Amino acid sequence: MKYSMMTVNERLYVSGFMDEFDKAVKEKDIAKVKAILKSVELNEESVKSILQELGMIEK
Repeated sequence: MKYSMMTVNERLYVSGFMDEFDKAVKEKDIAKVKAILKSVELNEESVKSILQELGMIEK
């Protein structure tokens, strides 16, 4: 777990996915957003919560 103790933004920055993530969110590409979040070691529950916060899926 190389990303333990990091925030989501820190994980995205360190992994180099920040711009790609922002683009996927802007394009409402749920599959891409999920893939990026999972690649930075977030679990399914965290991914779902983030998608809900972004308004990409229903709460």
